[in-house]
Amino acid sequence: MTLRSIILHPDPRLKKPCEPVARITPEIETLAADMLATMYDAPGVGLAAPQVGVLSRLYVMDCEKDPEAPRNPIVMVNPQITWRSEALNTYEEGCLSIPEQYADVTRPAQVRVRWLGLDGKTQEREFDGLWATCAQHEIDHLDGKLFLDYLSPIKRQMITRKMVKLKRERGRA
Repeated sequence: MTLRSIILHPDPRLKKPCEPVARITPEIETLAADMLATMYDAPGVGLAAPQVGVLSRLYVMDCEKDPEAPRNPIVMVNPQITWRSEALNTYEEGCLSIPEQYADVTRPAQVRVRWLGLDGKTQEREFDGLWATCAQHEIDHLDGKLFLDYLSPIKRQMITRKMVKLKRERGRA
């Protein structure tokens, strides 16, 4: 497993819709393993392929917050939300591509997601709480959407300016 560099906003790759994964290959398996290692190292609860510069419909997540509990990683290839609850939840979201910036985002409280596992089998599961928020956040990444897109234009501009400054300071402009 290799740690990959996480792309920082603003970067045009974060705004591009991703292509479906045609089939599970050793390269896709390596990408998923690298993404999990990168996500845990960051640390974060989710990471989408475009955040590491790969414009493919794949993301990883692990929203297990109990430090005593075993890790619970999920790799989703070509995920689709098949159902959303009418009930809503608001979470303070952050993003590994937008470090140290957080904002309240309202999303459906529960979702059902269908995806292809690394074993090539279709899976479907319902998520709620942080898991539902994370799944929707990561699928947004695959569609070229950031949590900033849910904010007012002024708040979005303010965070983007902070990110441009951060990238300049880190030499990643």
